[in-house]
Amino acid sequence: MASQTTAGSASGNAADRNLALELVRVTEAAAIAGGHWVGAGDKNRADGAAVDAMRSFLSTVSFNGTVVIGEGEKDEAPMLYNGEQVGDGHGPASDVAVDPIDGTRLTALGMNNALAVIAVADGGSMFDPSAVFYMDKLVVGPEAADMVDLRLPVKQNLHLVAKARGVKTNQLTVCVLDRPRHQGLVDEIRATGARTRMILDGDVAGAIAACREGTGVDVMMGIGGTPEGIVTACAVKATGGVIQGRLAPTDEAEREKAAEAGLDVDRILTTDELVTSDNCFFAATGITDGDLLRGVRYRGPRITTQSIVMRSKSGTVRMVEAEHVAKKWEKYERGNN
Repeated sequence: MASQTTAGSASGNAADRNLALELVRVTEAAAIAGGHWVGAGDKNRADGAAVDAMRSFLSTVSFNGTVVIGEGEKDEAPMLYNGEQVGDGHGPASDVAVDPIDGTRLTALGMNNALAVIAVADGGSMFDPSAVFYMDKLVVGPEAADMVDLRLPVKQNLHLVAKARGVKTNQLTVCVLDRPRHQGLVDEIRATGARTRMILDGDVAGAIAACREGTGVDVMMGIGGTPEGIVTACAVKATGGVIQGRLAPTDEAEREKAAEAGLDVDRILTTDELVTSDNCFFAATGITDGDLLRGVRYRGPRITTQSIVMRSKSGTVRMVEAEHVAKKWEKYERGNN
């Protein structure tokens, strides 16, 4: 399939605006391939299928990408690893963050909020997450973007969000990863009267939902993956919302690794520090149904997908409903992987 993207922007120093629509083809492919494994109980086969499809379609995209957040270190995958060159090599250098399935366990169990995700930004603009794998995060939409501060108590931040949104605190819903480490956080949230929406995995979907109207999520809080935080920052830039992060080393060895990398683990990282470029692209396609997107549907000769595509430079957010001919995707069916 030929790419429709031109190589580079008119200025020659930023990725082309048409890249956003090319990237959605990539996430659609990963979602369709991985979606065949929804509920099959095998997260590795699901992830493998999505990785194969995403990598195959990335090779058709006209851009010069380097994977800086990939599958290798986290999932020990042989493809889409950190440092791999993707795209056809045309145009300016770009940083690429991929997650063929954000929520492999969700996919295997047939649970909500699994996505295929990719983010692209100007070369050298994405924060290097290799020193510390986890970070404490706070994500809100544009109404409260200038009011919250991760250093404030939970109660105060939720009061500020409620004030900005013109609602009572007990009308807020806060998305939190369901982990033992978050029990204290959950207790604090509920003590304010706010509701919690606990998710098993998939904090990219939960974070973006916090920046979008109509999702039922107002805030995301808690510790999750640093790579996912950077991917989220690329999307948040297009919504006008904000993500704030603070590195959360899991042990002394990781704390020392952060110090060696010159990182202050007490510093609050802003959206613009997680991704310094204002020319970011983000695309995601639903694998299973969720707060953000509807999952893949396989219906006889047709496959339908729902995706979201964002570009920070223009602040454009597109919802893409697509219909695909199932026969053309037979190579990615479960029995053929």
